[in-house]
Amino acid sequence: MDLKSLIRDIPDFPKPGILFRDITTLLRDPEGLRYTIDFLAQKCIELEIQADCIVGMESRGFIFGAPLAYKLGSGFIPIRKKGKLPAAVHSIDYELEYGTDSLEVHQDALSPGSKVLIVDDLIATGGTASATAKLLQKIGCELVGFGFIIELRDLQGRKHLPDAPIISLVEY
Repeated sequence: MDLKSLIRDIPDFPKPGILFRDITTLLRDPEGLRYTIDFLAQKCIELEIQADCIVGMESRGFIFGAPLAYKLGSGFIPIRKKGKLPAAVHSIDYELEYGTDSLEVHQDALSPGSKVLIVDDLIATGGTASATAKLLQKIGCELVGFGFIIELRDLQGRKHLPDAPIISLVEY
């Protein structure tokens, strides 16, 4: 299946000069969504990635991470933006193009030694995925890989990630 044909390009969003890759058109297509999750799971199996938990970043990482966890027989752990989780959290601050942001995970969500696969819809500069990896490594988790639906290769996000297998289904 040609996943690119299901991803809509929106020029000048969220600001002039940016070409936004919109996955909502992929999500609305039942066969495309099923294929995406199945293909991501197949890639994990081929690379022998075995994760106790799939970790998905807010919010589009939830969309792909939870069904992937179901498909692989893993748990799912959400990584949220600051202030969204009700119990005690581990947190990390990270740099954005203009300013900083924070990510959090419940302190009781993962144990040291947990094998985790980080999943998100897209890798661009790698900032969010890198911060998530650092947060999980701070807890003592074993990072077994990354899974992305889209990779924007020109932005070289993968060079900011720790050494682990990286799966991307579509490259631009």
